[in-house]
Amino acid sequence: MTADQPAQNPALAGRVPDEEMPRSLAEWQARLTPQQFMVTRQKATDRAFVGEYTDTQTPGTYRCICCGEPLFRSDEKFHSGCGWPSFTAPIDGVKGDTIAEVHDKSHGMIRTEVVCRRCGGHLGHVFNDGPPPTGLRYCINSSSITFDDRGTAKPAVPPAPPPAK
Repeated sequence: MTADQPAQNPALAGRVPDEEMPRSLAEWQARLTPQQFMVTRQKATDRAFVGEYTDTQTPGTYRCICCGEPLFRSDEKFHSGCGWPSFTAPIDGVKGDTIAEVHDKSHGMIRTEVVCRRCGGHLGHVFNDGPPPTGLRYCINSSSITFDDRGTAKPAVPPAPPPAK
């Protein structure tokens, strides 16, 4: 946790239960640092080459700073030289359930924005200039993720319903 990180952000400890998810921008603002709030809730961008996770190589899992959802594994992280953490694929694959893609025409460009499918937090963008095997570069803001070095967690799977009687 950084010095400006609010102590009440449960996403730093793991996946936040659905019933504890903020429902308003004011609740998100109370939970996140000003930079995290601007990036994830207002679609701002971290400055290049200054993010906490730009050059990390420690094995682990990158989670959504808003809801704690596992998003990326260190196994898919690579140094792209673009100034932001880059990944070849999300934790559950390119067309998985953790990341949603949104057509983005802001700033006079046409890009594909990526957001956390669970909470809608802005993460960054995906580009078609990455290395094999996917050829993709998920360019992610450090402010939108937190790092968990406890291992490579898999996305939470809801328990199966009990058998019908």
